[in-house]
Amino acid sequence: MQDILEKAARVKLIIFDVDGVLTDGALFLCDDGKEYKAFNSRDGHGFRMLREGSDVEVAIITGRSSRVVSHRMEELGIQHVYQGQRDKRQAFQELLAKTGISAAEVAYVGDDVVDLPIMSQVGLAICVQDAHPFVKKHSDWITPHVGGRGAGRDVVEMILQARGRLDEMLASYISE
Repeated sequence: MQDILEKAARVKLIIFDVDGVLTDGALFLCDDGKEYKAFNSRDGHGFRMLREGSDVEVAIITGRSSRVVSHRMEELGIQHVYQGQRDKRQAFQELLAKTGISAAEVAYVGDDVVDLPIMSQVGLAICVQDAHPFVKKHSDWITPHVGGRGAGRDVVEMILQARGRLDEMLASYISE
């Protein structure tokens, strides 16, 4: 775990996939074409903790396009949102150019084989507990929780722990 925390301490940007990572991967489609997704509120609070406790940026690169994702990311204050990316590598390169952050300073959180082209390039490759077995094999760290059930929060807390901020932040919830 020490090796993972050392890699995590160097992270300046975390990129999350959406379906299967920030959601459980289920897609609810209505007859009228509307799409519904369930996001975990603990992940959302984790993003707030990350923003308050570090200078780490958050981005989303997802294969599908959804107004639900746009709305949720806006709510969370996530500015780097790339949707409709069948091949996520182009968005990844754009994001690196836009932020000036190197691939070695990036953590990527995925769940399926379409995430591997980026996971193989970053400094810290993370997958969720219920990721595809091949993705698990090629990950540096596997979250304790499954996608859509707090895996995003797992990542945030691990990054904050690596930076020596987690205990202080958690303690602030019980002190006056």
